[in-house]
Amino acid sequence: MGAQTEESAPPRPDERGTITLGMLADPDLPAAIARNLVDELPDVLARHVSNDVDWRIDTVTETRLDHAASGVEIIDLARKWKLKEGWDLVICLTDLPLRIDGRPVVADASASHGVALISIPALGPAGVQRRVRKTIVRLVDGLMGERLGRDRTDSRRRRRVGRRLVELAGPLEHVSASETGRIRYSAAVIHGNLRLLAGMVRTNRPWRLMTHMSKALAFVAGTAAVTVANSSMWQVSDALGWPRQILLMVVAITVLVTWLIVAHDLWERASDARGREQAVLFNAATVITLLLGVLWLYFLLMAACFIGAVVVIDDSVLEENVGHPVDLASYGVLAWLVSSLATLGAALGSGLESDETVRVAAYGYHPDEDADDDPGAGDDGDGDDEDGNGDGEDGDS
Repeated sequence: MGAQTEESAPPRPDERGTITLGMLADPDLPAAIARNLVDELPDVLARHVSNDVDWRIDTVTETRLDHAASGVEIIDLARKWKLKEGWDLVICLTDLPLRIDGRPVVADASASHGVALISIPALGPAGVQRRVRKTIVRLVDGLMGERLGRDRTDSRRRRRVGRRLVELAGPLEHVSASETGRIRYSAAVIHGNLRLLAGMVRTNRPWRLMTHMSKALAFVAGTAAVTVANSSMWQVSDALGWPRQILLMVVAITVLVTWLIVAHDLWERASDARGREQAVLFNAATVITLLLGVLWLYFLLMAACFIGAVVVIDDSVLEENVGHPVDLASYGVLAWLVSSLATLGAALGSGLESDETVRVAAYGYHPDEDADDDPGAGDDGDGDDEDGNGDGEDGDS
């Protein structure tokens, strides 16, 4: 049986058969979501899609999804995994942001291949796992309905499936189900792009930014320890005043964010109009991720310095150096100054980090370590058209 015939054959739910749904996921957040959904999806699909079959869920973590240039490449890779593992349907979970005509794509699917993908950033920053679960139900319901209705004799079922998809989508999303079995969920332009940006930042997990950069953290700790124990810094912090403290904080955070971008080439550039739109989106997500990550570091550092100063520096010693009675606010302004100086130290330390380390810290860049395990290695295609779906569409995601 040829590859195209095997792909086109719909699952057969006769006599309590089993439908196997493979979930192909990017590392980190997508893989974690896939693992969390493995146990609950069979019951969810039985309730919302079909209770006439048993549902089996397999998961695979695939680093090449993270390196794909478009949704077409992701779907093509998923098809190869589908044939290799013998899955009936495949859902890809990716942290790659997808857009078409300025509209973020939440999900894209080819019913002829039984393959779909979900762009997790397009789901927004909150309730991600719940939204992924809901979108998987939409896609599986749509794929099963489209595949079973492709003989054109069950037009009533096809119309019902189409209405079901539109109802599930809600007012902020657009759903298209083509005659060739192509299904796409896309969000409203303005709201969708804002949600996509927020989702990209959430996927980057900015609160973990500095945990990957050991050299920068070493500079932070060293600078903070030396500065908090320096009596000259006690006097400087007491004399600075709020406006200059705020200015120093802003300068320190700006310097660190700018240095990370410039020194490690995190700024995306593009020559054509479409590429520029994508570059703007990536650059905005990078800046916001770094800014939130540095702010998180800054306030954690301030809290640690405050506790350290209260424990280490006796009130009488501090009063003798600043020349007046002190209270907890005096320790607070000292911790504020130390945090700003230590953040500047982090900029120096980050210069010693490799580009790969900073990319992992900033947005989960994954080196392609498993290229030799590609299920489609050496496969020169199965006769499909260029977009890999065999249905004559452009497949642009």
